[in-house]
Amino acid sequence: MNMENTAMDKALVPKDYKSDIKPIWCPGCGDFAVLNAITKALAFLELPREQAAFITGIGCSSRIAAYTSLYGFHGVHGRALALAAGLKAARKDLTVLVAGGDGDGLSIGGNHFIHACRRNMDLTYVMMDNEVYGMTKGQASPTTGADWSKSKLTPQGSGIRPLRPASLALTAGATFIARGFTGDPNGLARILVEAIRHPGFAFVQALSPCPTFRPEQMEWKRMVRGFEQETTSDPMEAARRIHADDGMSIGVIYRSDYPALQPGSGGVGDPRATLDAIESEFRI
Repeated sequence: MNMENTAMDKALVPKDYKSDIKPIWCPGCGDFAVLNAITKALAFLELPREQAAFITGIGCSSRIAAYTSLYGFHGVHGRALALAAGLKAARKDLTVLVAGGDGDGLSIGGNHFIHACRRNMDLTYVMMDNEVYGMTKGQASPTTGADWSKSKLTPQGSGIRPLRPASLALTAGATFIARGFTGDPNGLARILVEAIRHPGFAFVQALSPCPTFRPEQMEWKRMVRGFEQETTSDPMEAARRIHADDGMSIGVIYRSDYPALQPGSGGVGDPRATLDAIESEFRI
């Protein structure tokens, strides 16, 4: 028996998708559950590690790529989706996962988020939303409520209405929109399986409590519940559900079969062909 082939043929389990680097998140952080949910989803899909890449930005949540055994790139603040789009354009064969937080994705990265939704490339974006800037000591983020007054920078609240990530994704053109909760890691894993399988831009908002700067969020486990309705493909109905909800309902909200952008076959030129053309001009 060829032991090497046997080892290669052995089915991967969730821990096989984790690296030897131990997470340094605060005890109780919801991001631990996101890591577990992602590795469970990858194991369920039996995705070879060399066929996937994990791109992240900056922040507590964006450390997650280092904790997996996939190819990864820890980018600069807010630019994870731009990097991921470039990778997917060049390597259409790869499954490209992207992760970040509400600050990284909706503040400095907000414009990239909007255009990633509208381009509808085959990417899966997990936004770990704790409604606070955790790594920089607890400032209000784009999803923080206007009246949150626990930050020293906004002791009377910011007075700014928070963004609704699912609503923004729908308006911008994402073709898969879901919300999960880290207190239900198995449910979040099931959502991620659907998101990764979706042939287009899949956005998953993961409600991920921050016990250090937002300890009141530990009550989310008593507030979350599943959406009462089945997933819809009607954007008007999806908009109605999102705006009628308090942000605590979880599940797949919207799914559309609008075709994904395929660089090299449509509005965007094949980057490899372009590179070859440029190089040919300099050949002697």
